[in-house]
Amino acid sequence: MSTVTATTVKERSGLVWLWLSLVVIVLDHLTKFIASSSLDYGVPVPVFPGFNFTLAHNLGAAFSFLSDAGGWQRWFFTVLALGVSAWLIWWLRRLNARVWTECAALALILGGAIGNVIDRVRLGYVVDFIDVYYDRWHWPAFNIADSAITVGAALLIWHSLRGDKESR
Repeated sequence: MSTVTATTVKERSGLVWLWLSLVVIVLDHLTKFIASSSLDYGVPVPVFPGFNFTLAHNLGAAFSFLSDAGGWQRWFFTVLALGVSAWLIWWLRRLNARVWTECAALALILGGAIGNVIDRVRLGYVVDFIDVYYDRWHWPAFNIADSAITVGAALLIWHSLRGDKESR
């Protein structure tokens, strides 16, 4: 029989999930590059009923909130996202990596936040291109980073509703 040492009992930190954040950032910027170089601004390209690719530039936050605020919102949302990102990294660091739902949720949110911050700093706006609609009603255009944030938030809610079953 082998003995259990302190190093084998120590669990890995949730920071090992940062690979997922990096995947989100890379996919987000790859798809934004493709959209920006192959779509004309504001011109929908039908994919199938209810789904278009439409290039848009979002100067504000979610749903273009504060997009016409005069420019200060760019730096406000950048600082806010960087602050939230630092908090998410701190949270991940304190988690056990085996609590996969919570770690994956935080990593997805982090990757999405950083993906959009890179756009804000580099371009002054966030590139959106996914256009979901029904009849003549269109959901505001979004991107992979926004999708990762949404999936991460849903996963975090699901984890919270389940209780902490994974760490038992």
